[in-house]
Amino acid sequence: MDIKRLHVGKTLSEAAIHNGTIYLAGQIAEDTTHNIDGQTREVLDHVDRLLAEAGSDKTRILMCQIYISDVKDFDSMNEVWNAWVADGNSPPRATVEAKLVKPEILVEMVVTAAQK
Repeated sequence: MDIKRLHVGKTLSEAAIHNGTIYLAGQIAEDTTHNIDGQTREVLDHVDRLLAEAGSDKTRILMCQIYISDVKDFDSMNEVWNAWVADGNSPPRATVEAKLVKPEILVEMVVTAAQK
C-alpha cells in the first residue's frame, strides 16, 4: 500500500496516511506567548485541521500522546481537552511531563487516527 504524506518538509511531514490510519507529527502551538490553555487550544485546532485534511475527525482518534513541560499545567490542559473531545469518543491517551525542544513550548500532542 502507498503512503501519502501531507505538508512534507525537509525534516518532517505533518501527517502520513497508510492503510486507513493517519499518523500526525507532534503538534505544537505557533504562538508560544499564550499560557497552557491557549497553546492547548491552538494545538487542538491543528489536530482538527490535519485530521479533516486526511479524511477524518476527532471522533476517529485511536491514540493521543501528550507531552507537557510542567505537570502543574495538567489540570488546565485537561479542562481544554475535555471541552474539545467528542462525547463518548475519548481516545486512549498518555500524558507525560517532558522537557520540550524550546522552553516556551508548553504542550505537544501526537495523534493517531482512523480515516472515515
